[in-house]
Amino acid sequence: MNIFKLEDMAVEASRVLRAEAQALLEAANRLDVQDSTARDGYNTALYYIRQSLNSGGKVVVTGVGKSGKIGEKIVATLQSTGSCAVFLHPIEALHGDLGLIQSNDCVLALSYSGNTDELLNIIPSLRHRNVPIIGLGGNSKSHLAKECNAWIDGYVKGEASSELPAPTSSTTLALALGDALALSLAQLEKFQKDDFALNHPGGSLGRRLLLKVKDVMIKPSQVATVEATAPLDVVITEMTKKPKGRGVIVMEPMTPPATPPLTGEDIMNEGSLERALLEPKQTADQCKILGVITTGDIRRALAFRERIFEIHARDVMSAQPVTCHSDQLASEALALIESNDEEGNLSILPVVDKCNRWRGVITRKDLEGML
Repeated sequence: MNIFKLEDMAVEASRVLRAEAQALLEAANRLDVQDSTARDGYNTALYYIRQSLNSGGKVVVTGVGKSGKIGEKIVATLQSTGSCAVFLHPIEALHGDLGLIQSNDCVLALSYSGNTDELLNIIPSLRHRNVPIIGLGGNSKSHLAKECNAWIDGYVKGEASSELPAPTSSTTLALALGDALALSLAQLEKFQKDDFALNHPGGSLGRRLLLKVKDVMIKPSQVATVEATAPLDVVITEMTKKPKGRGVIVMEPMTPPATPPLTGEDIMNEGSLERALLEPKQTADQCKILGVITTGDIRRALAFRERIFEIHARDVMSAQPVTCHSDQLASEALALIESNDEEGNLSILPVVDKCNRWRGVITRKDLEGML
């Protein structure tokens, strides 16, 4: 046995990765060949799986040892990409769990040697149920391969280590072929990103696919707003009062609606005076957004201390700011910030609705923390 030093291990890890990558590449090349055994086996496997799924059945994946662990991962990938699948341990199958298999199911059996006793022992029962059997392994002349309706070629020239015959390249290839099956089925059944999102509501992945801007935006009541003529000290005061918004929205002047003056007859008319006094004024969401001021803008403005009392909101704001829509995905809003931020100064986006009315802000820091 070779004696390795700690400092040699990174090079050894690189060799292992290259060996496994080579096994994947060789399998891919076999699938590329027209009318090859590998391509025919893969396509036949897809045919039986689709036939089962379209008839309301499922894919029952089985295997023992490392192949069993790979099988469990394949089940998880199939489920998340829209194909109904379950894992069945062959030993448990022999003790009652074969009842899991229905006549419209198909079985995907994993065994690199193709001669695993535990798998071969359940073949007669599978044949009795008349379900298609798909094998995935490295020995196309094995007992399992001879019993299968389709054989997926998972052959590798050798494992990643010639001295330790632990399943490495073979299990990596089996896992990759399982991924290929899942994605092939998803494409054939037109399983889209929105469908995928419904299966992943939790975690970072779910948030990227489902979370919308309106779900995480900061409401207008928590965001500082000023008019363009507001002096810098007012801008800073408003920002301090409402720090959650991480900036200030500069709005066009807010004016009350134009109403004719009340006459004596109006005042005498019951309810007219009360309605006039309670008439709502124009609100921020009815005004046009002129610009955005961030904390970075304030810091740059404070560099001109001798002119600080001459500075107004319009002098430091970023005019015609980039906005996002409340119905956009939060991940899209983050991408919008990143694509429009060449200098690294864009920290907040105003949020508008379909009618271009202001609905709040979303901050880069919040988005990065969530996604």
